[in-house]
Amino acid sequence: MAKLQRVREALSGPLSQDHISQKASEGWKLTAVEWEREIEEPAGALSEDVPYGLRVASDCNHLEENTAEKQALILMMDLIVQDAPLSLVAEELNRKGFRTRSGANWSPGSVFDMLPRLIQVGPRIFSSTEWTARTRHLFRMA
Repeated sequence: MAKLQRVREALSGPLSQDHISQKASEGWKLTAVEWEREIEEPAGALSEDVPYGLRVASDCNHLEENTAEKQALILMMDLIVQDAPLSLVAEELNRKGFRTRSGANWSPGSVFDMLPRLIQVGPRIFSSTEWTARTRHLFRMA
C-alpha cells in the first residue's frame, strides 16, 4: 500500500493555475483550500481557547474529554511527579507520538507552558482510576 505524503504550503500571493499545474505534474493532488482573514472582535467579546485535554462536543454545547490530550497530560504529570526534567518530559511525549495542539513536537518550553493546566486538571487526574493504577505500579518498583 502506498504511503500518502501531505504538505501544507503557505502562499505569498494568489493561487495561480500555473502553480496548480506545476504541482499536478509533480504528482500532487489538490485536496483542500484553507482561507483566513482578519476580523475585528466586538468590544467586550469573550473568547478563549478550549483547555488542553478537552474539546468541543459534537453538539457544540459543552466540552468533552480529548482522549489523546488526556493521555499526554497524564504522562506529563507522571514524569513531573517522578521529578523528571522538562526536557525529558518533552522527549518522552515526542517519543510516544504526542504532539502539541498545533501539531508541533513538544519542547521543554511547551511543557512548561502546560504547568498551569496540569495544576488545574491535577485533582481530576489524581482521583482517576488510571492514575491509581499507575501509582500502584510505581510503588511496586520502589
